[in-house]
Amino acid sequence: MRQLLEALGFIALVQGVAGLVHEFTDLDWGLVQRLGVLDGYEVYASGALLVLAFALFAAAESRKPG
Repeated sequence: MRQLLEALGFIALVQGVAGLVHEFTDLDWGLVQRLGVLDGYEVYASGALLVLAFALFAAAESRKPG
């Protein structure tokens, strides 16, 4: 379970960073800007993904190894 939480946290972290990089540099990569429902809210969605990533890392850290 710990490894799953860490993997999901890593994916959320990468997508959050990718969304912010896309917004500020116009590099075309990441998933956030491809979702039409998030038009105009990409920065907020990317920030939420970063917060989610750190929450998943904290949850994984609190789990017992194994």
